[in-house]
Order: sequence, then C-alpha cells, then structure tokens
Amino acid sequence: MLTNEVNFSNGNISSRLPIKDSILKIAGKEFTSRLMTGTGKYQNITQMQQSVAESECKIVTVAVRRVQTNAPGHEGLAEALDWSKIWMLPNTAGCKTAEEAIRVARLGREMAKILGQEDNNFVKLEVIPDAKYLLPDPIGTLQAAEQLVKEGFAVLPYINADPMLAKRLEEVGCATVMPLAAPIGSGQGLQTTANIKIIIENAKVPVVVDAGIGSPSEAAQAMEMGADALLINSAIALAKNPPAMARAMNMAAVAGRLAYLAGRMPMKDYASASSPLTGTVDS
Repeated sequence: MLTNEVNFSNGNISSRLPIKDSILKIAGKEFTSRLMTGTGKYQNITQMQQSVAESECKIVTVAVRRVQTNAPGHEGLAEALDWSKIWMLPNTAGCKTAEEAIRVARLGREMAKILGQEDNNFVKLEVIPDAKYLLPDPIGTLQAAEQLVKEGFAVLPYINADPMLAKRLEEVGCATVMPLAAPIGSGQGLQTTANIKIIIENAKVPVVVDAGIGSPSEAAQAMEMGADALLINSAIALAKNPPAMARAMNMAAVAGRLAYLAGRMPMKDYASASSPLTGTVDS
C-alpha cells in the first residue's frame, strides 16, 4: 500500500514529506523499521538492550543454538527483550549442513512460540561450513530453504551476493534474500555492490543487505542503492559506544531510504553552475 505522506523520524529529526513509500512487508507481516539488529558480541546484556532500543528496530535476530546452550554472553538473552514489541528472527548460526540448519530452525520456531509469538514462522537461514571466512554454503542453503519452505517457514536466507542463487531462492519460496556486503564481522563495507544492484533489480521479494557493513555511511549507501532493509550487528556491538552507533545506524537507514525515494541528481563529466549565469551584475 502506498501513501502520499510518510513520516520519517529519528530522534529529534522529524519531517513530513509529500513522497511515496511502501511499508516493509515480509511474509505478509508489516514492519515500521528497515533496520534489523542482532544480539551477539555485546559486552553485556544491558548494552545490548540499550542498543536495540536506540536502533528503533522491529526485528531482532537471535542465535538459537547459543540461546539453547546458554553460550557465554547469551545467558538470559531470550528474556532480556520485550518480544511483544519486537519480532524475533531465530537464526541457524553455527550450522554447517542443511540437515543441522533444518533441525535448528524447528527449535527456533518452538522458542518463538514459548516466548509468546505463536504465529512466528520466521527463520534466518545460515549454513556455514567454512570456519575461517564464514562464507555461506550456496548448495546447503538452497537445500535447507526448499525443505523449510515446505514446512511452512518464512525463510530469510543469508547468501553470497550471487544473483542467480538469489533468484533461485526466491523461486523456491523464500520470503527475502539476504546478500552479504562483505564477510561477517569484517567491517569491510560494501564489497559486492555490483552484484547486490543486480539482485535488487531482479528481486520480487525484499532484499536485506546483511554482513560486512561497518559504518553509517555504508548503511546509507546500501539503502540508496534500493535495498529494502539492513541487518547490522557487529558494527553496532563492537563500536566504542554501541547505543550511540545503533542510533547512528537508525538514522543512516532512514536517510538512505529517503535519498533513494527522492532520487539523486545525475552525474556529469563537467561542471554545472548552481546559480544562473543570466542577469548577473556587470563588473
């Protein structure tokens, strides 16, 4: 649904503009923020809670395995957020095969139900056998996605920025595609820009840029390209001041989206005066 007036608000910055935008919709569910965040790598639970609040995100991803096993830094994590206000996105982090990911996805669905989200069938699908570079396995991801879609999951697959794989995952019924900008936790920024642009151009499901973004300027750039949303964890959690960085990422996501809708000026090979050259005072 399009609206002629969209309210973009960030902290103390608020403006009402005559511009059209559609609300972010994933698997039929609507979200008022285009920034998703995570819960890992924070120094403590309080820091994570403050950062999630400052980000104003509506989707938070949670590593099912780490919560289930009470891994260090994840004790009490499931109870630390108000899940009546935030949509949980269970993820299959730590899974090396399609079979593992399918099992963990089922656990994640049950975890969401226990925490009050009875209708939550979302799963962020990660199949990563490579411990050094943490690059997702395209074959295992596709295999797991096909099975999970059959089981009624809304699958959000984390993938390399591969346009052909993105299209195939869309065809099997995935709710989004989530191409990486750069390797997980690297903070290298947008290293796969050309491929992400192709994915955005061809996708009929939301494109969420995931992994590698290190700064708000990079987050804004991804949104300016036409990405539907961002998932940012490390850049916030590993900042010197995570809550402040979360606020900055919130503002960057909105600024980038607004810039995309506004349409940037065309680039030229020559200068063009800002002021008219006619009617000038003779010297």
